[in-house]
Amino acid sequence: MFVRKTRSSSGAVTVQVMRKVDGRDVVVAHVGSAHTDADLGILLARAGEIAADGQQVLDFEVPVPVARMADVADWRAGELVSPVPVAVPAPAAVVGAARTVAASSRLLYEVIGAVYDALGFDVVGDAVFRDLVIARIIEPTSKADSIRVLAELGVHTVSYRTIQRRLARVGPEGYRDLIAAKCFEQARDTGGLSLVLYDVTTLYFEAEKEDDLRKVGYSKERRVDPQIVVGLLVDRLGFPLEISCFDGATAETKTIVPVIERFCTRHDITKDSKLVVAADAGMLSRDNLKALDAAGFSFIVGSRMAKAPNDLESHFHWYGECFTDGQIIDTVTPRHARSKVNNVKLRAEPIWDPEKHPEAWRAVWQYSAGRARRDMRTLDAQQARAEAVIDGTKPAKSTRFVTLTGDERILDEASLQRARRLVGLKGYVTNVAATVMPAHEVIAKYHDLWQVERSFRMSKHDLATRPIYHRTRDAIDAHLTIAFAALAVARRIQNQTDLAIGNVLKQLRPLRTSTVAVNGTITDIPPDIPAAQRAIIASLGITIAY
Repeated sequence: MFVRKTRSSSGAVTVQVMRKVDGRDVVVAHVGSAHTDADLGILLARAGEIAADGQQVLDFEVPVPVARMADVADWRAGELVSPVPVAVPAPAAVVGAARTVAASSRLLYEVIGAVYDALGFDVVGDAVFRDLVIARIIEPTSKADSIRVLAELGVHTVSYRTIQRRLARVGPEGYRDLIAAKCFEQARDTGGLSLVLYDVTTLYFEAEKEDDLRKVGYSKERRVDPQIVVGLLVDRLGFPLEISCFDGATAETKTIVPVIERFCTRHDITKDSKLVVAADAGMLSRDNLKALDAAGFSFIVGSRMAKAPNDLESHFHWYGECFTDGQIIDTVTPRHARSKVNNVKLRAEPIWDPEKHPEAWRAVWQYSAGRARRDMRTLDAQQARAEAVIDGTKPAKSTRFVTLTGDERILDEASLQRARRLVGLKGYVTNVAATVMPAHEVIAKYHDLWQVERSFRMSKHDLATRPIYHRTRDAIDAHLTIAFAALAVARRIQNQTDLAIGNVLKQLRPLRTSTVAVNGTITDIPPDIPAAQRAIIASLGITIAY
């Protein structure tokens, strides 16, 4: 048997194993087509193995002359013989078997790195910080384990001590200020600064003792670990603009004003900017609304259900508890519980005006039949649980609609009926006049809050921001800065591809770059990129050369 090399119509060199049968050349095996000298070396090595197996020789290497792409005649140019002058051949070299010495998700690393650079984050000028951001997006883990993640991406990593030294520079050299400035530019250029959304969460620590920052505070998960309170400001698409942390005992209502003030100071935002801030009912406090209004900012916050009977007093007086699906009632709500701003003698709801109603804010309430059905199911379940607690069939815990009188537990019928009266209603409080923003737009802007909630879910789950294992404030701030930058890159990818970041990682990570050793030469062979994955990369504005 022998190996034949021929030039195909595309210019590639085809390698085949041939055999002489009755004077004719018969193809035994088609090994493949080579486009580079390295590819040709691999195919010749494989052809030599096939030829050796077919001849049933002893177990030693079969010499196969090493050839270059240029040594193979190109019939398209009319060359029937090799264009290279024939010389006395030297002893044939032996091509060793090709070996894959490494495989990495280099393509994924390059794609995320390109998005990082496109956002302008390369202004930080720290390659280690950039790698830590990329590693957190791909596989959130500890800083020490990030070395393993980066190695799997085909990145030449630094030592853990170097990582620690670089993290110590994050705060003093103002990395977060640089990142926040680029995030602001991104939101401004995409028209996302007319509305900003704010929410808070808590991040807990695997620690036994408190300190000045890590303190035990209110936890929705009823944890007793030390924690910090993190405030996140995003644009209407969920793209992060500002992140701040407070000690774990800080009330949520005490965080929004400092974050907004820091954001406005950092970017020279004035009262003329017409910035609208949306937040959930947890931010609804008299001091917060007064401070935002005094600073010249518009706000939209969720209203508490306890305010509905007072705000809708006129409606209940004239129309009872009848609502139509989608009905919107634009009225006023008192700034103080003791204030009286609604006159039930008037059938028409008052139209809020800051001059005419200095003791009130604008309130918008909407009724939804679908929400009413969900609320009713929830109340039925809560009533059943309350009755079970009273009967003793359920353990006695803090249960809604159960009143304790000494050792006796009774069902709070009045509270239950009051809650049933308000099913289907959702309220919003704002200082934007109806002449500037109609009620339906107030509701629509508030509903954009799901974007900040989605960003928090990404931060907690996709980026695994918690629990935090750092101890010092500088290390905690560095960790949050990495998470902040990673969230910005992840949101940019999601917004441009319309795919969840986990989905993008799932599709691109298996496309592996192979590092092959052939005859002492190391060659990187990029992956074949299917059309679907090429479309993802193209939607990010990235051009792949292979």
